[in-house]
Amino acid sequence: MKVCMVGEGAFANKHLDAIARIEGVDVSVICGGVAEMTEAVARKRGIGFWTTDLAEALDQPGIVAAILATPTPMHAVQAIQVMKAGKHVLIEIPMADNLADSEELVRVKQETGAVAMVNHVRRFNPSHQWIHKKLKLGELNLQQLDVQTYFFRRKNINAVGEARSWTDNLLWHHACHTVDLFQHQTGGPPSEVFALQGPAHNKMAIAMDMCIGMKAQSGAVCNLSLSFNNDGPLGSYFRYICDKGTYIARYDDLLDGHENLIDLSEVAVSMDGIELADREFFAAINEGREPNSSVNQCLETMRTLDRVERFMFARA
Repeated sequence: MKVCMVGEGAFANKHLDAIARIEGVDVSVICGGVAEMTEAVARKRGIGFWTTDLAEALDQPGIVAAILATPTPMHAVQAIQVMKAGKHVLIEIPMADNLADSEELVRVKQETGAVAMVNHVRRFNPSHQWIHKKLKLGELNLQQLDVQTYFFRRKNINAVGEARSWTDNLLWHHACHTVDLFQHQTGGPPSEVFALQGPAHNKMAIAMDMCIGMKAQSGAVCNLSLSFNNDGPLGSYFRYICDKGTYIARYDDLLDGHENLIDLSEVAVSMDGIELADREFFAAINEGREPNSSVNQCLETMRTLDRVERFMFARA
């Protein structure tokens, strides 16, 4: 399967690392935003063709699918372009930064019949998969999900400290991970939401601190704290408080409430959530089916984010 990587930054390289471990898939084209960086990645990875023109990239012989690891504001427009070119698409989270673009993306997916998936990687991290299976079997009942998503972004930089040409967003990007995960773990959209946000940054004009609360139909609650002001350990940390134990998920690792590591080696074929998401995308293409984390499934997440945003605006 010949694939086009769209993007040359930190997450494009994470996908390239993952795909290198998947048989039967060849990233034969890379399309980036900065010519020099795109060429450098192509040379380092042995990718035969590089360009900064997405239409040219998609037009290369044999390309079946594209993975979008590009700035958030470009996701919906590029995904629609990919699908209209007759290709399948995997979009780095989020699929868009507003509900209207998300709905249009889903409409085009239905129109074209493409496999269209969002990399909601929390669904695929072995830690969260272990919890999900226990919840589905009724072996655990979730009472509270407590999440901290903390970064230090007082300058407009990316995950590896490089300057960004666009502005990240706590709600539509970082909160999107947890909103989707909570809905995935509890089986549907929340019955109630509330949110508060702190002052906007004087240059980036975005809220740097936020808290979001959700209540599932089951009665389980989620408390999500987000900050771009945290000068300390960075990342997202998840505490599942259940009727039979407490569990702490740190990306692909899982511990019990007393910090004892839980063996996840039997959960999936890899311990890398990004690799597992990529495998699901390629398998869905080969099998002609809807993938886990399809754009259709994730539209409800975007509707919840829109509810949260309108809640905050109403209080402003």
